[in-house]
Amino acid sequence: MSIDGDSGDIADAAASFLEEHDNGDRALKTVLAADVDHETWTFDDVDLDSGTFGELVSRGIVTKVDGAYQVADPAVVESVLTGEELGKPTDDNDLTADLDRFWNDADLRALAALFGALLTVAIARMTAYQSVFQNGYVISPGNDPYYFRYWMENLLEQSSGPADYGVLVEPQHGVAIRRPLAHATNWFIAELLGGGQGAADTVAAWLPIVASVVLGLVVYKLTVLLTRDVRVGVASVLAFAVTPIHAVYTGLGFIDHQLHQYFWLGITLLTLTWLAVDLQRRLEHGVDPHASVRNHLRTPLTWIVALGFGLSVAAGIHSWGGSPLLLMPLAGYVAFRVAMDARADISPALANLPLLIGLAVGSWLSLALHHRWGWHAEFVATTPMLVLGGAIAVVVLGELWRRVNVHLSGLFTLEGLVAAGGLYVFKRLQPDVWAEAMARVDDLFFREGITETLSLFSTEYAVFFGPMYQLGMGFYVALLVLVWVIWRVYRQYEPGWLLVGTYSGYLLLLAGIQVRFAGQLAIPLAVLTGLGLVQLLSVVELARTPVPFLVSEVSASGSRDSRPVTADGGQSLEPSITLPNGRAIGYLLGVGLLVFGLSLIYVPGLTADVTHSEAQVEAMGAIDDHAETANRTYPENYVLSEWGDNRMYNHFVNGESQGYGYAQRNYGEFRSSSDPDSWYDQFDGRVGYVVVTAVDEDAPAEGTQVQLLEQYSAGGNGTDGTAHYQALSVDDEAAAFAVVPGATLEGTGEPGETVSISTAVSVDGESFTYERKKEVGDDGRFAVTVAYPGAYSVGDDRLEVSEEDVTKGLILNLESKGEDA
Repeated sequence: MSIDGDSGDIADAAASFLEEHDNGDRALKTVLAADVDHETWTFDDVDLDSGTFGELVSRGIVTKVDGAYQVADPAVVESVLTGEELGKPTDDNDLTADLDRFWNDADLRALAALFGALLTVAIARMTAYQSVFQNGYVISPGNDPYYFRYWMENLLEQSSGPADYGVLVEPQHGVAIRRPLAHATNWFIAELLGGGQGAADTVAAWLPIVASVVLGLVVYKLTVLLTRDVRVGVASVLAFAVTPIHAVYTGLGFIDHQLHQYFWLGITLLTLTWLAVDLQRRLEHGVDPHASVRNHLRTPLTWIVALGFGLSVAAGIHSWGGSPLLLMPLAGYVAFRVAMDARADISPALANLPLLIGLAVGSWLSLALHHRWGWHAEFVATTPMLVLGGAIAVVVLGELWRRVNVHLSGLFTLEGLVAAGGLYVFKRLQPDVWAEAMARVDDLFFREGITETLSLFSTEYAVFFGPMYQLGMGFYVALLVLVWVIWRVYRQYEPGWLLVGTYSGYLLLLAGIQVRFAGQLAIPLAVLTGLGLVQLLSVVELARTPVPFLVSEVSASGSRDSRPVTADGGQSLEPSITLPNGRAIGYLLGVGLLVFGLSLIYVPGLTADVTHSEAQVEAMGAIDDHAETANRTYPENYVLSEWGDNRMYNHFVNGESQGYGYAQRNYGEFRSSSDPDSWYDQFDGRVGYVVVTAVDEDAPAEGTQVQLLEQYSAGGNGTDGTAHYQALSVDDEAAAFAVVPGATLEGTGEPGETVSISTAVSVDGESFTYERKKEVGDDGRFAVTVAYPGAYSVGDDRLEVSEEDVTKGLILNLESKGEDA
């Protein structure tokens, strides 16, 4: 088509036409549709009255060509309708012109705000910097990260470089069974960084930060797609940045499966949102819904995004053990989406075809990785295929339902029956796989003794404060917006908001069962919080009304100006982000502190709860030095401690941080016993070191907790010194001990007499007297075992005990050295 007139004049004419006519948008869409169908057309081809049509011609929006008509500049007119600024044409071969266009079109304020928000994501996850980088070590917070560090280093030892993917084929049980992709990703990135311990430490420390920043960018793009408002996008990233539980699980050094599952969940939401919003925008701007759907399917980017969605499904499935749980909201979304399509008289099959193709690709990849590489359990790898089968059945039902005039409640009933029937058939056909799945569900939901298994609404935090503690005050802002989302999708065709609402509702339910799922909930919740925050600012006249609420107001009022608005929340070329002046800055900070203030307190507080103290690191270092000097190897250098810290100690001392079962079974009983020496025989060959840490509750004076942590195994308060625990590091928070055979001192004395032997000991600058007492036997002899080297004396008898005597368990006579025990 030819283009007449200046583009700027045509844009002004179209904008003024929209301002002055109630149905101006319909008139412009009508002539644009005619332009799509015909090279040129006549007045009879458009459904417009002569007055309106004549005005379009007089304004230069429609021009006459060879006795017929065409739109003067369709691209300009469509850009006015959509509220998006049309880029200026340039020579594609002119690099200078391309750069000029980039800088002219770039919204530098929005870019700066986004950069600041992403920087906040990183900073909020680095509050434990000094606790992570201690004494030359990378000390990951918590316990579980050391499981992932164990397998990363194990794979690095087996492989010869990043191309040696053979280590991932039929991998060892611990890698394959639940989180294969998480381990594979950690290993691959470490190999790209050169392999070795330095690369492994770098990945352990910084991968969570990098993944979180990228996920923050995903949250921004997801939000802007939904809202067409960059202010909401930036606000959502800020909400995401300071969500306490998410900041903890993806903090510096916290290399766990969470960072992988969160990232792939974000990609799933982003790709599904793009597919939903792209179709919705085409329906809004088009005249023929069926043509809009076809155009959506003809766009190559649609299929690229669909493949990205499929990849995210397969990657998410193989990233962690409970991955099938995150396919349940996808199944729910398909069920609701089909009903929404049928209600809008849109073909569910065509509208959801990219989703189905992407899900098919993801199902194939998931099964291929299971059968060819041995990844994950069969029931997990099969889950995407089950969801795909159910989705196809639901889409077929939706197609049939669209052709009959029956209430949608019947369709929902049939969809529920399809889901129940599919599960029943699967249980009957695959009873072993079903039993394995049920065992995994039981393991996920009914484990006890772990903090993250509490409910988000636990009475321990008075119900109301639990969400604030884990998710921040923004949680309650997001709940209000979630109500608006439900109302919006009930009334209008909003597949994008349906997606966010479905995932938010489902993850909120899971978090209500176990707080561990609040980390996943934080992702869609950030979108809702960001929208709620900008709306709150608009209510107090500190910001323009965000686009979604502006569109809702327009739709509800039936205003003539119902065209889509620009990404800045307005309908003019105002900057997307404007800087407040004077007193408004104070009000803005006040609202920000109201929403985010508690999070700024809880993020460092929660993070500190899972970090390891300086005293614990000192204890670990002392044990490591002693084990190297004494030439102890695993299991002789195994460290027994509180199970929540056990992997950390063993990771650095012996490299065996795969599990903590022994500590979980035995440490509690050991700590509460009144005779730690009675455990020596059980420890022989299995435990080489013990770390005792402070506890909140009062410990009995005669218990192991007090004997070791407070008395340093030296005795006191009516208790004797221990025979087999030599202090290596002492502190009020943590004390480390080597389990030693001890040197046995023999001597003579009066029968029935109590012999006391002692020596001065200094550990970590702390000096104390180590004392042991023994009653002389009827034969006039006694034997007492000591755990420390030093000068011992009984009466006139003196004896120097060496470290070798203690570690080798030698028998010594107070008058002269003896022989090996």
